[in-house]
Amino acid sequence: MKKSFPWLHGDNKSSEQKRVSICGNAVIIRDKSPEDLHDDYTWRTDEELSRLDAMSPITMEYQDFARYFVDEMKHANPRVQKFSIDTHSGKHIGNCMIYDINLKRSEAELGIMIGDRNYWGKGHGTDSVNSILVYIFGTMSLNKIYLHTLEWNYRARRCFASAGFREIKNVTRNGVNFVRMEITRPEGV
Repeated sequence: MKKSFPWLHGDNKSSEQKRVSICGNAVIIRDKSPEDLHDDYTWRTDEELSRLDAMSPITMEYQDFARYFVDEMKHANPRVQKFSIDTHSGKHIGNCMIYDINLKRSEAELGIMIGDRNYWGKGHGTDSVNSILVYIFGTMSLNKIYLHTLEWNYRARRCFASAGFREIKNVTRNGVNFVRMEITRPEGV
């Protein structure tokens, strides 16, 4: 039972899960760690970053967010994989995640955020997207990755297009306009 349901016993990860470390040209994508808490809280309370993520900034106190953050790490969701993005020198600059993982349909959604503004427009986002796609198509049985980016966020749209995503359709959610973009597994991978 412990092996099948590790979250019932407080394990952080099952013994079969390996630590993830993906090395790109400019970034390293790694598993989330408790050391990410401060940066994550700072980014999630930032109005501009929240707007780029089509969300409202969180308003909970740091201590409450910390409890939530630790609890989320203890109780892994098999439909979600969360990662941190570091520079090669080890500076935490952002996050990415694969979520709504659907093995029956062989697809999942991708989300990425470069939270440290000092690294905007310097290729770290593009390298992160390319690196996580290599990981997904090289280790997971998924054939399609999709995402929704804000219609007006041309920088993000260019980043995703340069990684091979195609714009599929416009989507409106709660009065906000998004562009759905998709990429499929390259042949031979």
